[in-house]
Amino acid sequence: MTTLTLQQLDHAPVGQRHAEHVERKGIGHPDTICDSVMEAVSQALCAEYQQRAGRVLHHNVDKALLVAGDSEPKPGGGRIIEPIKLIFGGRAVTEFDGQPIAAAEIAQAVAVEWMAKHLRYVDPAEHAVFQNEPRRGSPELRDIFDRDAMTANDTSVGVGFAPLTETERLVLAAEQFLNSDAFHAEHPECGEDVKVMAFRRDRKLGLTIALAMVDRFISDAKQYFAAKEAVRAELQAKLTPQLVDLDDISVDINTLDDPARGDNGMYLTVLGTSADGADGGQVGRGNRVNGLISLHRPMSLEAAAGKNPVSHVGKIYNALARRVAESVYRQVAPVQEASVWLCSQIGRPLSDPWSTSVELVLEKGVSVDDVSDTVQQAVEDELARLPALLQSLITAEPSVC
Repeated sequence: MTTLTLQQLDHAPVGQRHAEHVERKGIGHPDTICDSVMEAVSQALCAEYQQRAGRVLHHNVDKALLVAGDSEPKPGGGRIIEPIKLIFGGRAVTEFDGQPIAAAEIAQAVAVEWMAKHLRYVDPAEHAVFQNEPRRGSPELRDIFDRDAMTANDTSVGVGFAPLTETERLVLAAEQFLNSDAFHAEHPECGEDVKVMAFRRDRKLGLTIALAMVDRFISDAKQYFAAKEAVRAELQAKLTPQLVDLDDISVDINTLDDPARGDNGMYLTVLGTSADGADGGQVGRGNRVNGLISLHRPMSLEAAAGKNPVSHVGKIYNALARRVAESVYRQVAPVQEASVWLCSQIGRPLSDPWSTSVELVLEKGVSVDDVSDTVQQAVEDELARLPALLQSLITAEPSVC
């Protein structure tokens, strides 16, 4: 049985506090590009390793850097001067049973496929270049994958929380709407690079959104500002009916814009992403495993994207802690909010965390003694389901974005 450290907090749940800040970076943000590409690379390597070796082999491709290109956007259509550069790092097995495994080639092929699929104005052959620098891991870490029981390959802490606040749900809804197929079909001038920052003061929510506009669809400043206002009004109309406990929501888009500054006063891009000339990216600087950056929540600095899904706790324990928190909140009625920390010890079985800590906000009049047995059981149940979680991490659609 897992030894559980259980603590009751005496403050209000995050959603009931006076202030809350939440961020989400959309699929075309340079950080999310890095996260998503490297997660897809990990899954492709898992498939190759399983085909060649019958099991997942050692890899951690959680190091990638996107170097922004150079561009000259302008109304009616600008040009790309320098392409986006994506640098792959990390560790991967490149040989098995005396035969080479083309990890670098797999990584580049996956990156090309991902960009072509998710960034509709990016032609990877024309707009991107790739630098592959994978290296094999240390002998001891590679040996983990030959052992009977899978063990943690790092000493690290994963964190999770539940439930999402109304602010968090609305931030997710806003970005997902702006990057939906239906929205893109109606608004070709809007790129995939979206960043949503939310600030809630008591029962009023404000969203500030950075939305990359595609220059070829904008004829002049008048059309730009009209298009931006139309999107703002449409998004606000979409989100307002979703308010439950909040009284009001306001939306601002591209607040650096200044009509008096001509072309320099508009957020225009050539490719629908700031990566074409304004901003670089890096794995681990974007959304956490639940798709959010929630500044009032416990948060791990681990970059989950690209870490191998069968031994690296930097991915596994963050995903597992989230599941444990959701299970505790769902199964233990007096729990208003749950936060979970799972700490590994390198070499220790994944199913036996070095420490498991749960903090709870409970209904008035309820103590931890009233719920400790049920919480313990919820933790044990999720640990028992760990093999299924590992399998889902190998094959599921990447969730880091």
